[in-house]
This record gives sequence, C-alpha cells and structure tokens, in this order.
Amino acid sequence: MLLSLLLAVDAALQPYVRVDSKAVVLEHVRVIDGTGAPAREDQTLYLVDGKIAGQAPADALRLDLRGRTVMPGLVGMHDHLFYPMGGGIFGEMAYSFPRLYLAAGVTTIRTAGSIEPYTDIELKKAIDAGKVPGPTIWITGPYLEGQGSFAVQLHALKDPDEARKFVNLWADQGATSFKAYNTLTRAELGAAIQAAHKRGLKLTAHLCSIGFTEAARLGIDDLEHGLLVDTEFFPGKKPDQCPVPREVYEDLAKMSPTDPRIATLIAGLVKRKVAITSKLAVFDAFTEEGFRRALTPAVLEAVSADTRARLLQAHISRNPAIWPALVKLEMAFERAFVQAGGLLMAGSDPTGNGAVLAGYGDWRDVELLVDAGFTPLEALKIHSLNGAIWLGQQDRIGSIANGKDADLVVVDGDPSTNIADIEKVEIVFKQGIGFDSKKLFESVRGLAGMR
Repeated sequence: MLLSLLLAVDAALQPYVRVDSKAVVLEHVRVIDGTGAPAREDQTLYLVDGKIAGQAPADALRLDLRGRTVMPGLVGMHDHLFYPMGGGIFGEMAYSFPRLYLAAGVTTIRTAGSIEPYTDIELKKAIDAGKVPGPTIWITGPYLEGQGSFAVQLHALKDPDEARKFVNLWADQGATSFKAYNTLTRAELGAAIQAAHKRGLKLTAHLCSIGFTEAARLGIDDLEHGLLVDTEFFPGKKPDQCPVPREVYEDLAKMSPTDPRIATLIAGLVKRKVAITSKLAVFDAFTEEGFRRALTPAVLEAVSADTRARLLQAHISRNPAIWPALVKLEMAFERAFVQAGGLLMAGSDPTGNGAVLAGYGDWRDVELLVDAGFTPLEALKIHSLNGAIWLGQQDRIGSIANGKDADLVVVDGDPSTNIADIEKVEIVFKQGIGFDSKKLFESVRGLAGMR
C-alpha cells in the first residue's frame, strides 16, 4: 500500500511505489552498512529529501521494521541491458531488465558494454527523469572489438586510430566508461586506453587476444571475469590472437590455485591498481548443479515461454564436466586477489547460457562469493562499496552513512548470518523513494528474454 504521498512521483512510477515521503524514519532495523563492519542491531535510520540524515522532522513517516535488515543498494558493475537470444545475437531488454535490477535491490549499474547504445542512453534519461523505474545507470559505450568477432552486432575496429576515434565519439554521446573485447590487438587496446584516460574515463575488458599482464602494462583500469578469460598461460598463445576458448579452459582446469604464476599475476595487477569484476554466477551456471540452482521457479516465471523452452534445451545439450574445477579455480583466484589488496567488484552479466537473469544473477553472485570463502559482510561490500569506489562515487553510494543518497534495501531476515536472505527484498529505496520489490517483479512476469 502507498504509505504517504508527499513527493512528486511521476504517474508512471506510482504503481510501484510503496514509500513516498520527504522524511522517513526506519525504526528497529538491523543495519549492514556495506563497509564490512559487523551488523548493528535495533537501529534507527532517518531519510530526508532523498538522503540519509542524522535526524528527521517530528511529522516524518515512521516505519517499524523489526526483523528486517537495511543494507546499501547493490552496485552492479557488469549489469548489461541485453540478453542472449541464441546464435550469437543479443536482444535489448529495455523494459524488463531495469525493473528486475531495481526489484532485486540493485540501485546502481554499470552496463559494461552496450549492444544498443542509443537505447541505453535514452533509457538512462527516462530513469533519471523519473519516467521509468530502474537503477541509476553508468553508461559503458559499445564494445571495442577487433577483427573476427563471433558477434555480428559488434563493430570491428581496423586500427589504433579508429579505436581512438571510437572512444571520442561515444564519450561525446555520454559514455562514462568503455569495454574492450576478445579480438583487439595490443596497439588498438593501448590507443583506446589512452583516449579514454585523456577524457578522464576508465576502460575495462573481457580479453582473449591479450593477456592480463599485457593489459595491465598498457594501463587498463579493470578486468572482467577473472582468471578464466586470461589466456597468457596458454602454451599455444600467439601475440594479438585469441586462442580457441575450449582449449584454454581445458588447460586452465589443470592449473593449481597455488601456481606461482598466479601469485605473480596478482601482484602485478595490485601494483598497477587494476580492479577485477567477479561474475561467478555465469561460470557456475555452466556446471550441472549451478545451472539447476540458477533456474529457480522465480527465474522461470520471469522469462517468456520461448526463452524458458530455449533455456531447458540448453540444459539438455550442454557439456558441463570441466566447469566445477574451473569455478573452484576462479574462486581461489578472487580470494587471493583480495587478500593481496586488490579491488574486487561484482555484477550479474546476464549472458552466458541465459540462466543468469538481471537482478537474480546479482543475488547469486553475492551468494557465490560466500561459497568462495568470503564472509557475507565481505561479499556485500564487494557488491556495493567496492563498485562505488571504482566509479568514484563512494561519497554518495555504496555504504550507509549520513549525507549519502538514500539508496537502501530492506530485506526480511539477516543476510549477515544467512546470505540467502538477500533474496527476501521487500522495499528498495532509491534516493529516498521506496519501491515495492514484489510489484516490480510482477510487472516483468513472462517478459524477460523478450523485451
């Protein structure tokens, strides 16, 4: 039910709004502040004019939230607005994905690569104007890809000069970061990094033709997916060429987490302040057990009938035998990276075999970080404050403190002791407006994977 109507909320948003007041007091809540500090019991939070405040007016709306936990809105650092349609084609989910992210408590996303960049840009404008429900979007430009890409929707750059022009073109259109992909040459990647940095912007990458150590030396700011896409240890690796992924995976599966080459790689990344974005949910969904865990009844209910059929067929046809060892290796790599002082972030990356969906995949990422050996509080920090730090927005979002944006998630339970409670979202506050998670999820039922 609508608890108060004091803010000017657009009519298009009102069906999804549960708390709409200029001043709100959240009483008797458990607070996970997002810094990794222990949860605090029986706290009071004040939200005034969309910010977290030290106090509130006497006539503020008061909510008794006994048994609930309030934590920062998640910051999804690899949260695309598109989804695999099959055959190397990706479809823009401009209606369903923003709602799914917000419903799950993801209040900020970095798109980490765009298939329809103008759609992403216009969608961001609509969300910022309060016309459409969704998270705050940090636009990543179209993929920087070289020759020979598997995806026909990606423009193939022909040389370093075109890479520089590409970065400047999309920076002018509103991109706030860039993402390099599989088949770039080192010269093209270096040119793109220099052009982005000249504009005060950052560049991340899902690499194949270039190893992590080479990319770090070129000045890259972030690397996606972690060790499993680093080809530098593959015996048959040739400069500027992407080896066959299946062969790389087969070789990596034999690698020990204590291999000294991994420690050397991590030390180099940490020294150069290169972040890693974890997407464990995508890799885990390639395992037999992980695929089944990902396709929860809620996920299957959210997707269209055609998408559901395609997912179940993918389950029948996959060969998941190699993936459990690879997932364990990636988990060990991420733990070691953090222990060495590296900045680890997370995001759902709703691609892969399609089992990972926007929002639901972000929950799964946090849960898998706990499976990897992080505490629930550490995992939540990775998926909130760490992303805010990379974006340079840690003074506004990512943790709970006075003066920050009231981007908060209310869950029924205690994720600090049972991380699965992260899925029990009731209210998502975005800049002080409390959205009803259930209603947002219901608005997408049967549509995800279609629009």
